[in-house]
Amino acid sequence: MSYDVGEVNVQTGEFTKRNYTQAEKDAIEASKPTTDEKWIIIRSKRDALLHETDWASLADSPAISDAMKTYRQDLRDIPSQSDVDNITWPSKPSA
Repeated sequence: MSYDVGEVNVQTGEFTKRNYTQAEKDAIEASKPTTDEKWIIIRSKRDALLHETDWASLADSPAISDAMKTYRQDLRDIPSQSDVDNITWPSKPSA
């Protein structure tokens, strides 16, 4: 039989195993982020990655490489992905 959680009594050192109660299961489920909250987190990460490469699109910057253009476009396209739990992040080019 498998158990959900192991507990150690800090006074006696006794280790016990048990399954979660329904209330604990409900609390765990309630604490998971919603799809909307996951998209907020994903967009925040995407925005930070775009911010790291904003220098490449400035007027006085050296010419931006095609790889960097593709990377930045792939980042902008992330919200069009449909599976919030399986986002495909592009690889940042070296320059």
